[in-house]
Amino acid sequence: MENQERNSFKFGFTEGAENWNGRLAMIGFAAALIIELVSGKGLLHFWGLM
Repeated sequence: MENQERNSFKFGFTEGAENWNGRLAMIGFAAALIIELVSGKGLLHFWGLM
């Protein structure tokens, strides 16, 4: 039961929110890395911001 409580989505500074923040950050980092590897450009260059 404790594991399900920790993985539940709640707003605020809770342990579950920190877990979700870390998971989404890892997905974003992996997506940026994949874009750079596939396109040969950095993320900002890929979007035309630099």
